[in-house]
Amino acid sequence: MEFAKNLSTAAPAFQIVAEAPCDVAAREALLDRAMGPGRRRKSSEKLRRGREPAQGLAFVARDAMGTLVGTVRLWDVGFERNFSPFEGETAGKAPRIWSAAFGREEGRALLLGPLAVEPAWKNAGIGSALMRHAVAEARRLGHGVILLVGDAPYYARFGFSAERTGQLSMPGPYERQRFLALELAEGALDGARGTLMATGRRARSAKFRQAA
Repeated sequence: MEFAKNLSTAAPAFQIVAEAPCDVAAREALLDRAMGPGRRRKSSEKLRRGREPAQGLAFVARDAMGTLVGTVRLWDVGFERNFSPFEGETAGKAPRIWSAAFGREEGRALLLGPLAVEPAWKNAGIGSALMRHAVAEARRLGHGVILLVGDAPYYARFGFSAERTGQLSMPGPYERQRFLALELAEGALDGARGTLMATGRRARSAKFRQAA
């Protein structure tokens, strides 16, 4: 993979690759430096604790020496969806598979986070590169929507907004205006409501429980 550079001629090179098992200690140390000790008390942690990241959606940035300088992970979550029983026919959509509760089904999404960059590399474009790579891979793998809790002005550049999260909630304290979504497939959040639930694979060992 080719190394990427910021527009600044002084910006050092970095590359984005899939996270490896050997990255655990370096990733956790980076998160501590970038986000502080309170990172494990965030509401997003309730959806990550004891789970593995979504398949193929955990990435790190490395500098030219191979040192880990950035990280982003995405997680499988679910939510409740309500639909009119006639919506599929009237809108010309394919028939839906209903759950036992008439007019309801489970929706699937990805929760993005944490996104963190080594403080010394803060203005090197790593965060933006990680975001674009993560979104592109999620779309390539066929996912319909990405959710996150973060700074709205920053994430708006990637297409995220709070317009479609009004009927959804996180399982813990959070700021409503920071709960954002990006639909990768049109209508992925139609009928979405309720509190997000963790649906990812159970962690196979303690190293995966250290997701902040």
